[in-house]
Amino acid sequence: MRIVLLGSSGYVGSEFRTQIAARNGELVSIGRSDCNVYDAKQLSKHLHRLSADALINCAGYTGKPNVDACELDKTNCLAGNAVLPGVIAEVCANLDIPWGHVSSGCIYTGRREDGDGFSEADPPNFSFRQDNCSFYSGTKALGEEMLVDAPKCFVWRLRIPFSNVDGPRNYLTKVMRYNRLLQAENSLSNLSDFVSAALDCFENKVPYGIYNLTNPGSVTTRQVVQWIQESGVCDKEFEFFENEEDFMAKAASTPRSNCVLDSSKAVAAGLSLPPVDESVKAALQAWISESTANA
Repeated sequence: MRIVLLGSSGYVGSEFRTQIAARNGELVSIGRSDCNVYDAKQLSKHLHRLSADALINCAGYTGKPNVDACELDKTNCLAGNAVLPGVIAEVCANLDIPWGHVSSGCIYTGRREDGDGFSEADPPNFSFRQDNCSFYSGTKALGEEMLVDAPKCFVWRLRIPFSNVDGPRNYLTKVMRYNRLLQAENSLSNLSDFVSAALDCFENKVPYGIYNLTNPGSVTTRQVVQWIQESGVCDKEFEFFENEEDFMAKAASTPRSNCVLDSSKAVAAGLSLPPVDESVKAALQAWISESTANA
């Protein structure tokens, strides 16, 4: 396949680059230096020249070092997370190109009222339609709304990505480096598993639609800390905030999403997603420190 990739230099995009190459796919990365990706006519002409078999959108605005930064740059956050997916959907529909969009599980908070994780059919409860969300989460929910009727489109929900490679975007690294942690329950996505499952959607001709690409199950912050300590990767004494109110008062300027997603639809479609506890422990056992990774 000849795959056009937007956002190839980011944390998720880099993994797509690696795995597409490993599958002997032909990769074409495009960005603002190639054309104005927000201009449907320009993007359409560029994609037509490339004769793409598929497109993957990893571009978006997450904020650095965290989503608090989105509150200070709302224009770019809205453009990257909500406007751009709509432009791509229009262009891909006109050119009849199948494509996938990297979305986020951050459009939810908590669990469903029945105690289960949120499924793909559940409407977001951490969006601009409520009054409790971060600007980042609100824009990601809007991005999904732009794709409701998009043909030949996959929406892949990523949730707190981690891997075995030390780095600033890796959840496990963040846990080890934060001065104090918030105890919460969450779904997680092993980055390698997420990208592999996303690419399998094309290769295995999985039905188009939304997929929660999280490793089955959920974890708490204290469980992750315990596994880190047991692995010997980090021996620091971890400290926790008293509660979410203490966290918001001392460490954050916008509410955080802590949620559990149901990945059974993806598993039923034949996408390989190992249980989250096994995946976290395996990443820690194969841990590559930052100094080694950058050597």
